[in-house]
Amino acid sequence: MRPERPEQHHRNDQYDQHEDPFAERPRRSGRFRVAVAGGAALSLCLVGWLGWQALANSSSDRAGAAAPRSSAAFSEGDLLDPSPAAPGSVAPSGAGASAAAGSPSAAPSGSSSPGGRQLAGRTVLLDAGHNTGNGRHTSDIAKQVDIGNSRKECDTTGTSTDAGYSEADFTLDVVHRARQILRDRGATVVLTQDGDRAWGPCIDERARIGNEAKADAAVSVHGDGAPGSASGFHVIMPSRVVAGKADTSAIVDPSHRLGVLLRDGFKAATGEPYADYIGQQGLDTRGDLGGLNLSRVPKVFIECGNMRNSGDAKRMTDPQWRQQAAQGIADALTSYLTTS
Repeated sequence: MRPERPEQHHRNDQYDQHEDPFAERPRRSGRFRVAVAGGAALSLCLVGWLGWQALANSSSDRAGAAAPRSSAAFSEGDLLDPSPAAPGSVAPSGAGASAAAGSPSAAPSGSSSPGGRQLAGRTVLLDAGHNTGNGRHTSDIAKQVDIGNSRKECDTTGTSTDAGYSEADFTLDVVHRARQILRDRGATVVLTQDGDRAWGPCIDERARIGNEAKADAAVSVHGDGAPGSASGFHVIMPSRVVAGKADTSAIVDPSHRLGVLLRDGFKAATGEPYADYIGQQGLDTRGDLGGLNLSRVPKVFIECGNMRNSGDAKRMTDPQWRQQAAQGIADALTSYLTTS
């Protein structure tokens, strides 16, 4: 939003009306007429000086009121244009439309926060779920890895929309968008993969990357593959797991706080409803995900929508909506890191 122009105040200066010193008078002696003329001259000088002062003050007041605002009054977000919608894109609705229009929300809006680089010195891990190359490396991703309380596949191929838009493409695009917002706010952003690996990484390595980076917070981005009748998004938080390599005792509480902020921020930014098929009010807790079990830093997953549902799929394939999704994720992380 462009700042409003300052209101200009105009004054109507009122001048005192003085009696005319040269009006007709009874005749007086010469000495008296000289005295009167002298007094009249002094009066005229006084009136002229007062009028000049009033005009000067009036001009000063008007100039002060019309002075432009300093450039410091503009936030970074004022200078950014929203990304143009792709042909056939979905117009945001509900809470998402309000967020896009700059309406107040639970988290900062715009691709850069008004507070500037308030995340300087903080490290964030963004985990783009799956990999577009996983389908060509099925034997590699099928190997079992230890997640503490069980063993699971290294990774999976992920899901896709009915039209073939893959979860791996979706997650990497959203992560790239969120990374830019967070970098603009001063954060160091670490990715588990940047489309630069043939497959993977495995779920245990994804957790290890965040641990080794000593991330202050981590979010794993996904799209769900539930039955087509199901819709909505949900956030998955770690349950308390103490078994083998896993010990989530220290991260359960902060991860829960991050999860609630992410749920609220994502809904505010996108307008996406809570999942109607899993969890409660957009939140779920699990102890069977290696990326959470093995994490030593506060971490949550977000299933941004059900890619098998036609309505969710239409939104998730829209670049404008994906920008809103990234905004919700970045805003939630910003809220978490600036209040923890």
